[in-house]
Amino acid sequence: MKECYEKLKTLREEYHYSYQDMADFLEISKCYYWQLEHKKRRLYYDMSKKIATIFHLKPDEIFYEEEF
Repeated sequence: MKECYEKLKTLREEYHYSYQDMADFLEISKCYYWQLEHKKRRLYYDMSKKIATIFHLKPDEIFYEEEF
């Protein structure tokens, strides 16, 4: 089962975005973004909405892992 943050990494790589690209889109530092993707910093809902918007998705589609 894929972790939700793995989905984020996969999306970023599929779009050929670097850490710096994501940071620029989100108006944060590259280090801050790296920490978010690697679960070193807490991801708040407003930031998850901004990230999801970059990929034309809803936050739940990236950050919510449904278990069956």
